[in-house]
Amino acid sequence: MLKHKVMMAALSVAVAAPQAYAADKKEQKELAEIRAEIRQMKEAYEARLQAMEQRLQQAQADNAAAKAQIAAIGAGAPAAQAAPASAPIPTAGAAPAVAAYVETPVAPASTAPTGGANPASNLFNPNISMILGGTLQNLKQDTSQYRLQGFAPSGGEVGPGKRGFNLGESELTMAANIDPQFAGQLTFSMSGENEVSVEEAFVQTRAMSNGLNIKAGRFLSAIGYLNGQHAHTWDFVDAPLAYQAFLGGQYKPDGVQAKWLAPLDQFLEVGMEAGNGTAFPGNDRNKNGAGAVSVFAHLGDDIGNSSSYRAGVSYLHTGAEQRAYEDQGLTNSFSGKSNMWIADAIYKWAPNGNPTNTNFKLQGEYFRRKESGTLNYALETDAAASGNYRSVQSGWYLQGVYQFMPTWRAGLRYDRLSSGSQRIGLIDSGALAWSNLPILEAYNPSRSSFMIDYSPSEFSRLRLQLARDQSRPGVTDNQIFLQYIMSLGTHAAHSF
Repeated sequence: MLKHKVMMAALSVAVAAPQAYAADKKEQKELAEIRAEIRQMKEAYEARLQAMEQRLQQAQADNAAAKAQIAAIGAGAPAAQAAPASAPIPTAGAAPAVAAYVETPVAPASTAPTGGANPASNLFNPNISMILGGTLQNLKQDTSQYRLQGFAPSGGEVGPGKRGFNLGESELTMAANIDPQFAGQLTFSMSGENEVSVEEAFVQTRAMSNGLNIKAGRFLSAIGYLNGQHAHTWDFVDAPLAYQAFLGGQYKPDGVQAKWLAPLDQFLEVGMEAGNGTAFPGNDRNKNGAGAVSVFAHLGDDIGNSSSYRAGVSYLHTGAEQRAYEDQGLTNSFSGKSNMWIADAIYKWAPNGNPTNTNFKLQGEYFRRKESGTLNYALETDAAASGNYRSVQSGWYLQGVYQFMPTWRAGLRYDRLSSGSQRIGLIDSGALAWSNLPILEAYNPSRSSFMIDYSPSEFSRLRLQLARDQSRPGVTDNQIFLQYIMSLGTHAAHSF
């Protein structure tokens, strides 16, 4: 019996020993893993602490350098040139925040002298940027015959341009703060025909209170929506037909502009402009004071976390004296008043306000112009004649652009004009027939456009655009555009 009990005890020990060993092995492994995790956490913590110490040392060094730079400026020494990053050709819509409506200042932090400095010092440290653009155009119709039927030619940027390769418009911009009160900007436009012109040259205030801002010189007017944007920021190769017919491409007055930004949670901006009136639909009338006046108001806000909008209304009053245009080899002209209303709206969507990957933009504008005065026919010929003229004409466009990938966008646009009602005294009296004034004969031009573009970075863009243009009766122009837009240098951010 005793022998049996001893054998059973030995058997139990033999069975339990491996199990105990296995349990101990598992426990040792778990302890090793815990020690490894503690060691990793300690190493990570020490690395973060070291990085924070390095950042602190860098910040202290930068602060010392900044103080030294300020001291150098105060002593009259040149400051180191700043080169802030910028995004002149955004690949995505602006995030839906009210702040996005406010135009970014034209220059970096002021280099004007501060306390104790020589007040006469004015260092020139500008942002300098260049936009290079070009197109390859395949047009079915002869562009020398192009016209917007029912509308007197503006003499501006009208039509699709020339066939084949075209250098397009290049821009050179210099912008800087003048002193704590003023900033300035100069933009040269260089055409493919070797013509250089001043597109913008203005000074504007920087430190006025109560949301007021004043600009003086030549500038892109704030009427409408698209007018205030440089051509390289447009979503399509060319301007809508309404801009070509009513503004000659873009309205750029020489004068003064005043804007007031209301102190509200929503974006509310009102303003007015007074210019010399030489820009189409006006012309040079050799007149003192303001030859053109415009007023505008813009309202915008967020819609939830992913959407935003801006809507506006504008009014432009100007006049013309012998505003000439060519028709059948004869020179005709208009003298009188021109009044125009513009309504604009834009809606932007981006998931949770982040437009990096996908976003959508819908915009449109409506124009209505009324002109009254005198139509002069066949100037400087024996057939010269004059009569009353009155017209009410309108036009609109609607476009949508969808960014479906971080670097790819596609868009559709539809344009339409209405020549409306025209009362021409020379025709009503029987002195002339419509065959004498064929350009003015009633018609409703239209155009449909599709585009897709690729932007490998915020500084470059390649675009393909297809259009079906029906600006003349019985004529359809199928158009293909290949465009490149490249940006060099620093550039202020664009408005909403």
